[in-house]
Amino acid sequence: MNLLEKTVKNSDFFYKKEQVPTLKIGDTVKVVIYLELPKADESGKEKERIQVYEGVIISKHTNENPTNATITVRKMFQGGGIEKVFLLNSPWIKEITSLSSAKVRRGKLYYLRDRMGKSARLKRSFT
Repeated sequence: MNLLEKTVKNSDFFYKKEQVPTLKIGDTVKVVIYLELPKADESGKEKERIQVYEGVIISKHTNENPTNATITVRKMFQGGGIEKVFLLNSPWIKEITSLSSAKVRRGKLYYLRDRMGKSARLKRSFT
């Protein structure tokens, strides 16, 4: 094992969160993100705030390395859709909660990009 592989394993240990929720495609989730604003006020402190992003998981990507796992969340906003990719083990993500689950038969829900209104709804699963 060379030095690069050892470094990668150490960084995985450093970044990996202990409690990552089990998420499925089609879940409606609420992601709480910690943001630092670029402007500093008069006292020299940086401004910070918490933003909540709520939407449907349309894809989930995992590789051999579980610290690089990502989810793509889509939400409808002012008649259009917005997608955002979140790194599950990111230190900027404070909390991910699953609000509801849907019954889906696909691995990726990219077809929701073309749909608007009632046709973009997913059948809820009550399990």
